[in-house]
Amino acid sequence: MTERACILLTTVAQISIPMRRTCLLLLLPGFIACKKNATTLSPVTSTSPCQVTLADAENISIFPADNPWNMAVSASPVDDRSTAIIALLAQGAPSVKADFGSGLWNNAPIGIPYTVVCGSQPKIPVTYRANQYDGNYGDESDAGPFPIPLNAPIEGNGIGDSHVIALDIDNKKLYELYNASVSSGGWTASSGAVFDLSSDALRPDGWTSADATGLPVFPGLVRYEEVLKGLIDHPIRFTLSASKVSRNYIDPARHKVNGGNVSTAAPVPMGMRLRLRSSVDISGYSATNQVILAAMKKYGLILADIGSDMYISGAPDSRWNNDDLQLLGKIKATDFEVIRMGTLH
Repeated sequence: MTERACILLTTVAQISIPMRRTCLLLLLPGFIACKKNATTLSPVTSTSPCQVTLADAENISIFPADNPWNMAVSASPVDDRSTAIIALLAQGAPSVKADFGSGLWNNAPIGIPYTVVCGSQPKIPVTYRANQYDGNYGDESDAGPFPIPLNAPIEGNGIGDSHVIALDIDNKKLYELYNASVSSGGWTASSGAVFDLSSDALRPDGWTSADATGLPVFPGLVRYEEVLKGLIDHPIRFTLSASKVSRNYIDPARHKVNGGNVSTAAPVPMGMRLRLRSSVDISGYSATNQVILAAMKKYGLILADIGSDMYISGAPDSRWNNDDLQLLGKIKATDFEVIRMGTLH
């Protein structure tokens, strides 16, 4: 299966753009051209009929304690190819960009939204299909119905990747759709996945999910509710341009993309983890940003999709301070190191 389609024309430093599976990079000065609208995303509100809030998502275990999503990497060895890989990632001098925030961008909230539901949430039919944005990956998707309310927030208000995410806190299951829309009383999407949060089971080898890696999206999002607790205890989802990504993946990722990096000396597979170097001083940042940066040191970043270089993913929330989040841009690609990687698939 190839990368998913995206078109966009924007300066990497200014606009938030996660990109999909089949991207064409045009080497224009300061620009990336991909098939993707530079929009950000939908309201962050619970649409479940029962009494739950987004904060309830932080009260359950997101996968077992031994799951890679819960693995700290602060003491993990550095990959022997780290210097070469970081040199590749540093081309164009990218810095960290928070791909989430408060308010609107192009009339949509900024980030990937999610909703929280109870076990009583009715299940809604899901039909997999292609549309003008991307293809039909139903053969690598989990069958519906999904307990995702029809008024659940859609990323980008339905423009672009259009992720839809619902967390069932009673049954400890995560439901995610990609390129989703509502039609005839049900959901239609290019792909969808269900994750049992009490299990370490991976998707079948080679399968995508609602993300290019075959991994779940939700566990990698920076969520404001975590910042309130003062702890982000998981790796943070991030993106790189297709020209820097290899046609490989490492566990726990399950799916590769059609990347342009063919270097054996500096492979950049999907699922690769970066760690903010321990020597980077984060004491001068705000309390909010220190929580985010501390997570980068302890849990790192995990490469999950094709997009703008060093963009980290999070959920929209009116409480984010966008000006403060912009200060994360002081952190450069050269401030990271690559955690030792396993077998390249």
